[in-house]
Amino acid sequence: MNAQNIWQGAGRRIHIQEVGMRDGLQMEQAFVPTDEKIALVNALSAAGLSKIEVTSFVSPSAIPALRDAEIVMREIARVPGVVYTALVPNVRGAERAIEARTDELNLVMSASATHNLANLRMTQEQSFAGLAQVIATAQAAGVPVNVSLSCMFGCPMEGDVAPDAVFGWVQRFVDLGVAGITLCDTTGMAFPSQVQPLAAAARARWPGVLFTLHFHNTRGMGLANVLAGIAAGVDCYDTSLGGLGGCPYAPGASGNVCSEEIVHALALMGYDTGVDLAQLIAAARRLPALIGHELPGQIVKAGRRLDLHPVPPDFEATRARALARS
Repeated sequence: MNAQNIWQGAGRRIHIQEVGMRDGLQMEQAFVPTDEKIALVNALSAAGLSKIEVTSFVSPSAIPALRDAEIVMREIARVPGVVYTALVPNVRGAERAIEARTDELNLVMSASATHNLANLRMTQEQSFAGLAQVIATAQAAGVPVNVSLSCMFGCPMEGDVAPDAVFGWVQRFVDLGVAGITLCDTTGMAFPSQVQPLAAAARARWPGVLFTLHFHNTRGMGLANVLAGIAAGVDCYDTSLGGLGGCPYAPGASGNVCSEEIVHALALMGYDTGVDLAQLIAAARRLPALIGHELPGQIVKAGRRLDLHPVPPDFEATRARALARS
């Protein structure tokens, strides 16, 4: 598909992968009760998401908001065809995730050397060495691995990141047998005319790799970037319920592109996401009470395009007065 016909989806399947339960909730001060997390994941499963990042198997002291990872992953109601993934930072986290029956392990390092050191407290080479051990652990257990490369489209401390540097890391992970790579716009710096050629180049160079695009809406270009990715042939997108999320190293950064907004927009253009939008919106409506604040997502506030409203109470009187003047 090229830029000239992205407006006509013609039933093309686009896979929506929910990351709000991990990428979103880890940024929240409020601890969402375990039973509420499980209920939200179950609601997302029922809505038809292709993949759900359920939690993160990190140290509870590092991210207390996700200290119930094992319980949540074990007790969710699994729907056939939905992939239940989790972020793992090291071998111990991988072992915990595998024991909790996680379908896929998501590993993270940054394409920016500065961001990697600031965020993960390691050099890129140290991160790669550690993740190589995690990949070996997962492969021994028969569990698939996806690697998310942060700041691929720009770093808030370095600026632009050279595509050759990003692709160098992709190649090193592909050489280790990783089948899925997520190209992440961690701080909302991507723009459409950057996204399309980079995503197309990645797909052309590694046709056997399943690429996902991960955008934040920090500068209001989230949907435009998704469409640029679609034009490049990418079919998988990370989104976050209600637009939850952010980045501690990018002041003012908003969350990931909003799940219900992306589903709503793509449906209007004729794409097939496999998602029941009404169920997704119902799940998003539950979030503000759980986290203690409003969300950036607009569909919950404004409704879908054809969610109509009643006419004003004095409409008939207004009609009568107008006709009387005829």
